[in-house]
Amino acid sequence: MIKRAIENSVRASLFKGKTIVIYGPRQVGKTTLCKAILSDCKEKSAYFSCDLPEVQRLLQNPTLESFKRFVSDYRLIVLDEGQRIEGIGIALKILHEHFPETQFIVTGSSSFELGQSIQEPMTGRKNEFLLYPISISELAPSYAHPSLIEMIPFLMRYGAYPEVIHSSNPSEIIDAVANDYLFKDILALENFKSVSVLRSLLEAIALQLGNEVSMNELSSLVGVTRATIERYLDLLERSFIIFRLRALSRNPRKEIAKNKKIYFYDLGVRNSLIKNFNDLSLRADTGALWENFCLIERMKFNRYTKRSLQSWFWRTYDHQEIDYIEEQGGQFEGFEFKWKSTKNPRAFHSFEALYPNSKSQIISRESFWNFVGL
Repeated sequence: MIKRAIENSVRASLFKGKTIVIYGPRQVGKTTLCKAILSDCKEKSAYFSCDLPEVQRLLQNPTLESFKRFVSDYRLIVLDEGQRIEGIGIALKILHEHFPETQFIVTGSSSFELGQSIQEPMTGRKNEFLLYPISISELAPSYAHPSLIEMIPFLMRYGAYPEVIHSSNPSEIIDAVANDYLFKDILALENFKSVSVLRSLLEAIALQLGNEVSMNELSSLVGVTRATIERYLDLLERSFIIFRLRALSRNPRKEIAKNKKIYFYDLGVRNSLIKNFNDLSLRADTGALWENFCLIERMKFNRYTKRSLQSWFWRTYDHQEIDYIEEQGGQFEGFEFKWKSTKNPRAFHSFEALYPNSKSQIISRESFWNFVGL
């Protein structure tokens, strides 16, 4: 099993008086992580799937007596896919307050459903963690560096879900994730009414990877209102399918701030949506795949190393652009992602002139490793 970056932090949070909440997409390894922690627990422990009707009935109608029987003498209890339980926040609050000797871990594949439900009841009572698909840094201890280099094209085509990485038929596995799990879970949210609208929206986003996305254009392409597009995008982001990058604009006369860029948490899901797992040498979108790959790996690195920063892309009215900007402690750093070229773009000079003391660099296949802390 590949050791996950958050595992030590989760273990360090055990029995410290707070409920542990682990978010992340379906099939990303939350259950595997929890079961590894359970297997090492020397005291009595239990795993419960919140997909089971009997677990749902118990937690949706909480009474102290029923919870006493449920908790029994367990010292560690995992509640998997907690967003399945309507009103789980109240149940967790009762469990937390009345059974302080028991450590509860709850997982969820939708921060929209689970996060909203527990936000108020569990304020000050929880530690939250986010688990992404496998990161390149999580693979590094198990693979020699030449092997990691060879894996990058695979990860750009098929993504980084744990089961995909170890599969001899990765396209079949990621198609199942994208169709069986992704659409099933997303459509379970009450705001989604049509699988065809959802698929059309995701396909439109997938085909515009690396480009600025206009809400009006998406509305026209999909055939629903702009307000509906905005709501769907918010739910897709909270369900860990996509993430958005906004434009940096401190000088409105020169810098464009209106549109956003949209990327995928996993490129295998993106490529499944457009039915294209072709070799990188045969693709017209390799540059966009590299950009998305670098961004999500940087996001994992920043999150797992607890780096607090803000991020944007940057573009001016005279068409100068930098793919990615980070700001930390008042210092700006720009990154341009290049699969082939290593020539500094003209935009670097313009950006550094507008933002004194900033710096910029090309992220190529050679400089990528430092970019993700390896």
